[in-house]
Amino acid sequence: MTRIRKFASGLAAATILGFGSAAGASAETSVALVLPGSVADGGWNEGAYKGLKALEASGDFTIAFSENVNQADIPAVVQGYADDGMDLIIGHGFQFGSLFAEISVEYPDQAFFATTSAPGNTEIPENALYVEFRYQDAAYGAGVLAALMSDGNAVGMVGGGDNPTTQIMATNFVKAAEATKEGLKGYSIITGDYNDAAKGREAASTMIGNGADVIWHTADITGIGAIEGAASGGAKAIGMFSDQKELAPEAIATSFAANNAGLVEAVAKMVADGSFEGGRMWEPDLGFAWVTVYGDAAYNPDIVSAEDWAVFQDTWAKIDSGEIEVSAE
Repeated sequence: MTRIRKFASGLAAATILGFGSAAGASAETSVALVLPGSVADGGWNEGAYKGLKALEASGDFTIAFSENVNQADIPAVVQGYADDGMDLIIGHGFQFGSLFAEISVEYPDQAFFATTSAPGNTEIPENALYVEFRYQDAAYGAGVLAALMSDGNAVGMVGGGDNPTTQIMATNFVKAAEATKEGLKGYSIITGDYNDAAKGREAASTMIGNGADVIWHTADITGIGAIEGAASGGAKAIGMFSDQKELAPEAIATSFAANNAGLVEAVAKMVADGSFEGGRMWEPDLGFAWVTVYGDAAYNPDIVSAEDWAVFQDTWAKIDSGEIEVSAE
């Protein structure tokens, strides 16, 4: 059974597919995914969507999704799915933290998963699950790698939304870069927008003008612009959230790919087999949450030397083990 639902006015490009068990059509587990950006952003949102489609392809799940959902429309979209009786509702991003702590209480027989940390000073309901995505660890690793790659005196980071997560990532990127190479300057520009490639290009160009020769981003479509700006400005780039090699093969060193697909699939299977445990923060290993990838390889040897990659890998392992403690504030 497939249908299109209509939500609050002003909702941008909502796409809803395949309602199953919620409507009594089958015993399959039903999963709804709510995305703040586009499924074609080449990064954060696309990865989660791929996980959702993999669930559908397995034949054991029916799916629904909404993309490009504005902040103001998120509560109505989530409640719409909850009212439809979806077994699992996934909110993809920091925008869902406080909302899920509140709305899940109203729907105790359904599961809620937010791909963000739990809101502070709030008891997590038993049917809500959050994740410690270790964003600060990924950012610190990116800062180390950027510094190792740099042939000059500066590296830069382009951020998307101006929120605590982006701010922490910017802080740790700069801190790691400057600690890795003496005299190196780390820059960060938080654009305040995840979906504006022009802002990303402008931010990258600004930092390149100030001497940065390596650019990293955490900014979805804005980040695509940052990579384009890096490549056109003669700088090297590090991708984020997915394998972004094809955006600029000669400029990209590697990408820190968030395993959003794996998270979506793992939690949905927990719900399906009855092993879902809410009321907590899930803490997957760093190696599960983040993977460095360049096409079929881990990195581009034309940009990163084997020696520098070995240094980065050693640092990455120490971050994963906790030997290197990265600030979460």
